[in-house]
Amino acid sequence: MRLIRGLSHLEPLENGCVLTIGNFDGLHLGHRAVIDNLAARGKALGLPVIVMIFEPQPLEYFLGKNAPSRLMRLREKVIQFLKLPVDDLLILRFNQQIANCDAEQFISDILIKKLNVKHLVVGDDFHFGKDRRGNFAMLKREGQAFGFEVEDTGSYYVDGQRVSSTLIRDALGAGDLVKAERLLGRCYSVCGRVAHGDKRGRTIGYPTANIRMFRKNTPVVGVYAVTMTGIDGQEFEGVANVGTRPTVDGGSKVILETHLFDFNKEIYGRYVEVHFKRKIRDEMRFRSLDELKAQIVKDVADTKKIFAELKNV
Repeated sequence: MRLIRGLSHLEPLENGCVLTIGNFDGLHLGHRAVIDNLAARGKALGLPVIVMIFEPQPLEYFLGKNAPSRLMRLREKVIQFLKLPVDDLLILRFNQQIANCDAEQFISDILIKKLNVKHLVVGDDFHFGKDRRGNFAMLKREGQAFGFEVEDTGSYYVDGQRVSSTLIRDALGAGDLVKAERLLGRCYSVCGRVAHGDKRGRTIGYPTANIRMFRKNTPVVGVYAVTMTGIDGQEFEGVANVGTRPTVDGGSKVILETHLFDFNKEIYGRYVEVHFKRKIRDEMRFRSLDELKAQIVKDVADTKKIFAELKNV
């Protein structure tokens, strides 16, 4: 898969392409079904499969910190796209120019002139262009006029519910990681590089691998049973806290701190993935470090019990 940042880096598509456009936040089972169907169409037509996404996501541009929490950062999204039958991932910077682009101009300049689209797949509730004037009906009309097909993404259901990023976000917010996993088709995870912290965990006997979340808000907050991959091809069990550490410093930056069981390697700078298995509790403020340490002892015991139960399922 090629990663293309901006239309200026896109090579001419003389024969055209098959295309889908969206946020694809989480790349859940519904998204994967869309990609698989698009890939089959691309193979039948002998055309490259292109996915167009925006950074930041449009609601992040318009709503800022009030936008819904992201399920994944761009790099995490790219990693998941690498596993799918996609030829090109086209990333457009969502800025004032894109926001002010008329719907007709978006179709003419981008879809037709730049991408030479032959088959387009979008949600039937897809809106685009200045003031969100562009919609599915407009694309269908323009497709008939300019010779490209337009298909809606359809709905994908799990346990009778339509899979969506919002539904997954709600499940994570409610601490229902089992439901989130069913909707995603994989365990919810966060990737990042292990960074140096204040090393306070070492002083109380529970060193942590710290990952800065680099996002305005997060769908998971609290203490979790997790596993970590990305170290010597192994999977390590541990307990993680996601939050602002109210007992220690109560800052505004969200940090993922993971204490791995029976682990003593230096992994600063390593790019790892933390997989969330079960929620233990909400984040809490403690009156002292001793009270915090006592709670960590309980959290570790609860987490090990959960892993023992999961192995017996």
